[in-house]
Amino acid sequence: MLDIKFLRENPDVVKENIKKKFQDQKLPLVDEVIELDKTLRDYRVKGDSLRAEKNATSTEIGSLMREKKIEEANAKKERVNEINKELEDVEVKETELAEEIKKKMMIIPNIIDSSVPIGKDDTENVENERFGEPVVPPFEVPYHADIMDRLNGIDKESAGRTSGNGFYYLMGDVARIHSAMISYARDFMIGKGFMYCIPPFMIRGDVVDGVMSFAEMEAMMYKIENEDLYLIGTSEHSMIGKFKGQILKEEELPLTLTSYSPCFRKEVGSHGIEERGVYRVHQFEKQEMVVLCKPEDSMDWYNKMWSFTVEFFRSLDIPVRTLECCSGDLADLKVKSCDVEAWSPRQQKYFEVGSCSTLGDAQARRLGIRAKGKDGNYLVHTLNNTVLATPRGLIAFLENNVNEDGSVNIPVALRPYMGGQEKVFPKK
Repeated sequence: MLDIKFLRENPDVVKENIKKKFQDQKLPLVDEVIELDKTLRDYRVKGDSLRAEKNATSTEIGSLMREKKIEEANAKKERVNEINKELEDVEVKETELAEEIKKKMMIIPNIIDSSVPIGKDDTENVENERFGEPVVPPFEVPYHADIMDRLNGIDKESAGRTSGNGFYYLMGDVARIHSAMISYARDFMIGKGFMYCIPPFMIRGDVVDGVMSFAEMEAMMYKIENEDLYLIGTSEHSMIGKFKGQILKEEELPLTLTSYSPCFRKEVGSHGIEERGVYRVHQFEKQEMVVLCKPEDSMDWYNKMWSFTVEFFRSLDIPVRTLECCSGDLADLKVKSCDVEAWSPRQQKYFEVGSCSTLGDAQARRLGIRAKGKDGNYLVHTLNNTVLATPRGLIAFLENNVNEDGSVNIPVALRPYMGGQEKVFPKK
């Protein structure tokens, strides 16, 4: 959410930013907010004037009572009663206007960074850099569900009976690789100096409002019936919510945290849920990284964070690339974002395995997260990035490490989590 003062003083900048995000339907919101803000400030001036008059009149009443001027004092008391009624009406109007302004401000997108490429949707995202040579082996790489099946490692049919489409059982060596990757991702980030956390897997509605836009929430999150609770779509939600309403010590910044959680998503939209595979599902597990820092440090942390994910996947012999998200592909709270994509030797193209974003002070403003500096309190910047989301990361691992005979190589980095195994072998 933008600073109302910034919008008031820079309406053309805000409108141009909306155009860059191809959300022209939101342009009228800027003028509407400015008009509502003017009206609200007028009411606040009126309220301050009435309070000042009330205080002065109350003082007069005291003097008149001491002087035994009862009639004059009673007349003044009548005026105080009138002021109280006027103030009540003014305060109700102030509350209504403030809520209406907040509602509209929550819809206006954050100002994107000047380096963000302009484009309508994800088809116009821009490749930044490749890491590792994308190899196509001299044999046909099977579909990931078939690799898992040969290892006797997946059962979607049973999951369909228990839970429906979009769920899965992982078993045996496949389940162990899955868990090994999560454990390795945890230790990898601890090695980078991040504090390991396991957060709540449900959050309240006010935290949801603080970390994401309403449109994202509607498309992603499951609400618990008859409860003010939502299942998290990523641990970033509860990790940022941890600091709601807090004033942090500047000397403790940056706060660098890595969190594990299961994640739950509706996956509403055109993509759909896979019938056979586990690329797009309702439930998955994730190791996340979250940073809260000084505003001037956020872009440095952004670049560090995506590079950690690249390093993680390269240590598992998976070629990756980074893809700069264009303006139209950025969620409303994001200032800048890039995807990390893994090479698929089967499809001979890259696919998304993680996303790194800086949100500026948008989440901090919504949730009231500040730091106490020598010149006063200020809003911190928040960033998040995927270390590993699996089974999507598992797909990349299997495709890049499968052999023609169906066995799967275990890279050196993962062997301590696999009991020292260098390879797992098909069961069928």
